[in-house]
Amino acid sequence: MTVRRSAAALAALATVLCAAAAPAAVAAPSPSPSPSAALPSGLYGTSDPTYDGVWRQSLAFLAQRVEGVTPATQSVDWLIAQQCGNGAYAAYRPDVSQPCDTKTVLDTNATAAAVQALVEVGGHREIVNNSVRWLKAIQNEDGGWGYTADAPSDANSTSLVIGALARQGQRLGDITTSGGKTPYAPLLALAIPCGDKDGGAFAYQPEKNGKLTANADATAAAVLGTMGKAMAVGNNAAAKAPTCTPGSDPTPEQAAQNGAYYLADALATNGHLNLAPMPGAEDSTPQPDFGNTADAVVALSAAGHQDKAAKAVAWLKKNSGSWAEQGGPAAYAQLVLAAHAAGADARDFGGVNLVDKLNATGPVPAVVTTPDPSADTGYVPTEKDGVHSGDDVIGGVWWYVGIGLVVGAGAGFLISGRRKSQQL
Repeated sequence: MTVRRSAAALAALATVLCAAAAPAAVAAPSPSPSPSAALPSGLYGTSDPTYDGVWRQSLAFLAQRVEGVTPATQSVDWLIAQQCGNGAYAAYRPDVSQPCDTKTVLDTNATAAAVQALVEVGGHREIVNNSVRWLKAIQNEDGGWGYTADAPSDANSTSLVIGALARQGQRLGDITTSGGKTPYAPLLALAIPCGDKDGGAFAYQPEKNGKLTANADATAAAVLGTMGKAMAVGNNAAAKAPTCTPGSDPTPEQAAQNGAYYLADALATNGHLNLAPMPGAEDSTPQPDFGNTADAVVALSAAGHQDKAAKAVAWLKKNSGSWAEQGGPAAYAQLVLAAHAAGADARDFGGVNLVDKLNATGPVPAVVTTPDPSADTGYVPTEKDGVHSGDDVIGGVWWYVGIGLVVGAGAGFLISGRRKSQQL
């Protein structure tokens, strides 16, 4: 999940917004905030929230909670107010006094991120359940989700929704279509078999001819998705060399490990992933992708390969400062989540206190404490019994802290906002 919403997601959203709200000749809204439009006081960041208001607010909350920070009430109230009556979220609603209607672009990524954030904040059971009901109601027949309702399933959106459902307490294996497809099915269909070129990676979506093209962003998302994990994961110090298991019909656990193998190899040379060149760009020099590198750190750590993420963590510590400062709350949040998953100190990340930097992008937090690994957010799943079995993942973020998850055991999940173009 890069600090930006993904290139494909942004393009899709801009297209829908323009079609719904403006004549065909009118361009997409400017990425810069209008001087005459005051931003809400509870919102994190100062850039135009049109495409990422809910997203960056949600990521900020997730990162704060893993570091013992409770966001201000006005910030939480802002996120809650963004919800539509049916439980869905749009990327941003500038006027929440007006109900959502047919022109409101309902966004699975924003909805899934908000669910995960409010679970960690705690105390908003019905708000969370309302969103979960909407997500379950729009599940595609292949078992997955696209960026908007009825859009073709993609790896990133499906993984984000999986994370939201798991954090709320749903049994993922029970969420099936009329044809018996679970949320894992579309992810497995996007997995490139080991032995093929870029084996172990996931595609974002199949190309028109059905070909699967490796996408590092989608792979980082799908590793978490096939493990049934949300964007915020604990410090898992387990270490085992990732392997790519041959076969065209992997289990979710195998697919996650295959994806980790691909990511580890992609990071091995210089410790970071690269942005794909922009179409038509004269300069094709590879540029580092800070956001997806942070996502890869989270995915590798969650899969039990924290040691394989160490080089990327060191690179981020040295190089991510100016990127995060420019990117604002979502960028700082991604780095905090990566640091936490990798066992690094987010309060001294290459000499930068990421937690303080993140807190400064929004209202003064209600509480700032030193994290207690034995603590929990106190959120109790409501639509399913809170038991850990099979592919259930229940309890607060802190349940994971200090627990060495067994690599390859049980399917147990970054935001999207990841780039959808081919990357390495």
